[in-house]
Amino acid sequence: MKKGLLVLLIGFSGGILGSLLIIRLYVSENPRRETVIMRENQVLPNPDPVVKPVRIPEDSKEFITASDKSTRSVVYIKTVISQEYESMSLLDWFFYGAPRQSQKVITSGSGVIYKPDGYIMTNNHVIEQAEEIQVVIGKRTLKAKIIGTDPSTDIAVIKVDQEKLPAIPIGSSRDLQVGEWVLAIGNPFNLTSTVTAGIVSAKGRNLSSLSRNFPIDFFIQTDAAINPGNSGGALVNSEGKLVGINTAILSPSGAFSGYGFAVPVDIAKKVADDIILYGRVQKAYLGIDVMEIDDKVAKNLDLNSYEGVMVADVFEDMAGEKSGIEAGDIIVGIQGNPVDSKSEYDEQLAYYRPGDQIKLEVKRKEDRITKDVTLTNFNGTTEIVIKELIRSEKLGVVFEKLGPTELSQLRISSGFRVEKVEEGLIQQLNIDEGFIITSINGYKVLKVEDLERILTRARGRVRVEGLNKNGVKGYYSYYF
Repeated sequence: MKKGLLVLLIGFSGGILGSLLIIRLYVSENPRRETVIMRENQVLPNPDPVVKPVRIPEDSKEFITASDKSTRSVVYIKTVISQEYESMSLLDWFFYGAPRQSQKVITSGSGVIYKPDGYIMTNNHVIEQAEEIQVVIGKRTLKAKIIGTDPSTDIAVIKVDQEKLPAIPIGSSRDLQVGEWVLAIGNPFNLTSTVTAGIVSAKGRNLSSLSRNFPIDFFIQTDAAINPGNSGGALVNSEGKLVGINTAILSPSGAFSGYGFAVPVDIAKKVADDIILYGRVQKAYLGIDVMEIDDKVAKNLDLNSYEGVMVADVFEDMAGEKSGIEAGDIIVGIQGNPVDSKSEYDEQLAYYRPGDQIKLEVKRKEDRITKDVTLTNFNGTTEIVIKELIRSEKLGVVFEKLGPTELSQLRISSGFRVEKVEEGLIQQLNIDEGFIITSINGYKVLKVEDLERILTRARGRVRVEGLNKNGVKGYYSYYF
């Protein structure tokens, strides 16, 4: 009897040890896949039909010339991050509840030399949470620092201490045509300076219905092969001019399956310029909410067409109200450019800064009217907004103080955005950069001093509440 129990116990323990060993090996050998934005088992619901190219190059010389002009401007980016995992030793499992440990993980992506004095454009998700960034330019490996990021467009700017770099020629995404030939240049699967060709399959592509992780709604869609590692690389036209920053793929396997997406260069350039000049993106606001006109809306409102986007709400004391825009108006054009969807509306506004004047073409019942509008910032003024940053040495973090209009739009009364996490308490609590702290244990946070006092003196259960990067409510819970 005792011998049988001993055999059973040995077999049970061996099974647990074997399982934990497999899990441990999997965690250590597969720490992180490349950070291209993609989700498993997702495909476009209605794939586009094959579009005939606008013009087919006469021979490969045009592709060769375009590749030569642009390839030298695309760099390889390596980042080092800390990734947590659960310790899987038998003693830890039984006695300590699988405590969490961290290990250094190397990820990779691509970037585009934007300015000859060292400024490089890439994707925010390529360098997100990076503790160290290295840029490989030819045979040189240089350290880079983050100048600024914009998660809403997934664009980031980094800089290396180097002059006279081969900046890429800049084209125009607004002039890009569906069916036009393009080249995707990057470093897929660590294969540096890879060039693939395809056509522009669509413009203004909205992917939010498939995943809320896609930050913008006006992608360039291409069938040029884009794979893990291409993120942050260049999409160029047949003249070798930059027309987009490769950002995402939709694939059930995680590799290329026919659809790649890029941020339009006119948007990326504006974002990069704002970051370099002002430290943050200068977003222009009309101060209205708009909605698409579909069958249900058209039927309920007895509309005779689906043209434009409808104004659902007008915010007080903002540009729309001051220019006479009313709820129920239909915006059909901005600066002479037609607007037939919310993604087109968002894209058109993304080209402008606070203080810029634009013309809106509006349908109001049976009339068409033109409105001259001066765009504002999120605070309702035309001033350039400089980030108000507050460093907390006690917590090891740099906070951004939010303005009143941004608080109103987020529907919160107070809050501080985690701008940069350094060594300290916030890092130990694993609070992500971009998270907006609004309250602790139900008490509103009105000053950084409130955060410092509560977190440094906390005992027992602590709940840090706020909004994540997508504006979704969330919280971190700890026990001190």
